[in-house]
This record gives sequence, C-alpha cells and structure tokens, in this order.
Amino acid sequence: MGDTAPGRTHHAVLPRTDDAATGPEHPATDPEGATPGDLRTAAVAVRSKKRVLAASFVGTTIEWYDFYLYGAAAALVFNHYFFPQGSGVGAVIASFATFAIAFFFRPLGGIIAGHLGDRIGRKALLVASLLAMGLATTLIGLLPGFDRIGWAAVVLLVACRILQGLSAGMEWGGSAVLSVEHAPAGMRGLFGSFTQVGSAAGMLLSTAFFAGMQAVTTPGQFQAWGWRVPFVFSAVLVVIGLVIRAGVSDADEFREVKAENNQALSPVREVLTRYPRGVIVCIGQRMVQPAIFSILTVYTLTYVTQHRGQSQWVIVSILIAAGVGIVGGPFWGWLSDRVGRRRISVVSAALIGVFVWPYFLFLDRGPLALLPLVYLLGLAVLHDSIYGPQAALFAEQFPVHLRYSGVSLGYQVGTILSGGLTPMIAAWLVATGGGTPWLLCGYLAVLAAVSVLTGRMARDSVADGARVVPTRLAAPLPA
Repeated sequence: MGDTAPGRTHHAVLPRTDDAATGPEHPATDPEGATPGDLRTAAVAVRSKKRVLAASFVGTTIEWYDFYLYGAAAALVFNHYFFPQGSGVGAVIASFATFAIAFFFRPLGGIIAGHLGDRIGRKALLVASLLAMGLATTLIGLLPGFDRIGWAAVVLLVACRILQGLSAGMEWGGSAVLSVEHAPAGMRGLFGSFTQVGSAAGMLLSTAFFAGMQAVTTPGQFQAWGWRVPFVFSAVLVVIGLVIRAGVSDADEFREVKAENNQALSPVREVLTRYPRGVIVCIGQRMVQPAIFSILTVYTLTYVTQHRGQSQWVIVSILIAAGVGIVGGPFWGWLSDRVGRRRISVVSAALIGVFVWPYFLFLDRGPLALLPLVYLLGLAVLHDSIYGPQAALFAEQFPVHLRYSGVSLGYQVGTILSGGLTPMIAAWLVATGGGTPWLLCGYLAVLAAVSVLTGRMARDSVADGARVVPTRLAAPLPA
C-alpha cells in the first residue's frame, strides 16, 4: 500500500457494477482478439469460481445438516431419551437447553477462527470446522441413553453439542468471507448466497433423512435406534466435503494483505475498537431472522404436537420451503445486487414482526394441510430474503484484514441472543401464557423492531455506491 497523506482517507471502492465497468471481469478489449493463453487463463478462472461456489455450498450444507439434525432430535427424541425423569414441559425445556448451549460457544469458535483466519487464511479454518462438526455429530449418534449410564449420557451429549457450537462458529464466517471475496464485480450478493443456500440444503437433507427414518421404522424402533442413523451418516458427508474444499484457495485480495504483511495483530480487538458500528449492525440483523427460523423449524414441531397431536405437516412444510429456498437464496442474493441489501432486510424484518401473529392463530385453528403455503411465505420469502444477501451485507461492514473476525463475531453473538435461545424461551413464554402463544408473538415483534433499526444503520455498497468499507489505512466511518 502507498503512503497516506495526513488528514486524507482512502476507501476500498468496489468495482462498478454496470456494464461499462472494466477489469478482470469486464475486459475492455474485444474478446475475439484474445490469445489462446488468455482463453486458457479465463477458463481456469471460471473453474476456480465454480469450485469456490461448490465448496461454499457443499461445506455449509454438511455443517448445517449436522446442526439442524440436532434440532429435530431435540424436539422429537432427546426429551424422552436423555431426560426421562422430568415432567413433560420440564423435559422439553431441558432438551431445548442442550440445543441452546451450542449457540453460546459459537462466538468462541468465531473468535478463534476469525483471529486465525484473518492471519493465516480462510481455507485452513474451514477444513478444521468441517472435521470437528462431523466428529461431534457422529459421536452423538453413538451415545447411550439416560436409562443406561444416567447423567453421564447428558454430560457426553452436552460435550458433543459444545463441539458442534465451536465448529459452527468457525464455519459460517469463513465460508461467507471466502465466497464474497471471490465474487466478480457486482455479484457479491449472488456469490455470498451460496453459503446461505447451504443452510436450506442442510435443513432439507437432515429433515428428509429424519422423516425417512420415521417412515421406515415403527415409533418404538425410531426411538430406540432409528434416530441414530442420520447422525452416524454424517461421517460419509464430511469426507465428501473435505475432498471438495481441498481444491479451494484464498481470494486474491486476502493474499495481497498477507503478502504485504498487513494482517492485524489482534483482529477482534481492532474490530471492536475501530468498527463497532459494523458489529452492532451484524448483531441486530441476527435478531429476528434466526428467531423466526428457529420457531418455524424447531419449536413449531413441539407446539403443533402438543396442541394438535401431530407433526407430519410441519415436517412436510419444512421440506417444501427448504427446497424452494435452495433456488430462492440465490434469487434474493441476485436481487440485492440490483436494489440493495439494506432495503430488502429492513422491509422483510418489519413484515416478520407482523407475520408471527396470524401464524400462531393458524397453528391453533387452521387446516394443517395448508401449512406448506404458510411456510412458503414465512420461510422461503420473509426469512430467506434477509438470509440470502446476509453474507455480502456483513462482509461489507468490515475491511479485508478484519473481515473474518468482524462477520463471525457479529453473526455469532446475534445468534446467541436470538436463534439459540428462541426454542427454550418460546416454550417458557407459552407455558407462562397458559398455553397461548401471544407473549411469544410479542417477543418476536420486539426482535423484528431491533432488526429494522439496525438494518437502517448498515453500509450497503449497492445503495451507497462508492461509500463503502474503508481500507486498513483509513479511519472508520463514525460508529
């Protein structure tokens, strides 16, 4: 980097996103005049971009397959298998507490991975996160129950869940940063969405596997051993993910930072002192989005089973919405490259605050055969429109040398405050309300308001043009 004149601020201006932009993604010369060497170089670049997208998609699919599998098991199995001594409500809350504990360790995983990833590279940490998640999930599938080893079973379950939390904290930030940093000009939202789509694919795969095992086993067989099969199968998926990720390298912009020895000595401290606004934005955007996701994919299984005596339509609805989300995620990412990420996030967060009220009224009284349509609105539209562009939105709040730490810290702290606690808080609020969901709806509406307010604070390279994240040498925008 060149010298900076006193009092001057240099900003990392994104390449133009219109057709007139020039550069590696938009050659200024006639493509027909390209030499064979140029064509070979372009072909290699295209294959590299595709490999990055595949690595982001497959890796996060496997990570979230493992993570969501636990959520389904916590709702349907673990309250009986690991907590048989509790009351009905007590066992459910205890089971969801083990689900929530992983979220408390996700920031630690994000801090560790962010520190190392901003110093040595993104790829190495992503390989480590995949190995850790696969090991924890496979071990859960082999654990004996409370009736065999007593409280030792609970301790081992919690230990595995903590390892899952550390791994998930390492995974998302690295995958999001890697995909966004490899994106061509004007395609950050689209490229980043492939990390997000992995969440929908992982949920689809885990829910389908779980539902398939329920279909081919009797209730007794499923409770005894059928639930274990999807967990043990994780070992096979991890091998596939490692093979794909082995061929991916860090993006040029990070390699330049590393080559110039411009890594931060203490990335997390620098993020907190120089870019608190970015951290606040990321935390705030993680309020209502993971909360509504946890309600739709985890807590609703318990709520509908308790109030309507069945959960099949919930599982079917999750599968349909997740399938649509695999296509919808890239659409919302692409749209954010056109109209801006901030606008989409703010509008969708506000609508979620309204949606939750008729949603629970429908669960209490509506025909469950129409539940898939409700999930298409709540999950595939309102949730995915926030989640799809989120990788690009978060990455744009921080400069390259702090990006892994910044996005991981904001994302994971917000997830603790919202997604991880939501199923447990939901069970408690509904019980406190005498079995009615209206206290829970009010809680979700407050989270939506927080996301709206912090969303308006976000930097957006599409809406703001060249006013984007400053470089290392620049002073940060006011917090």
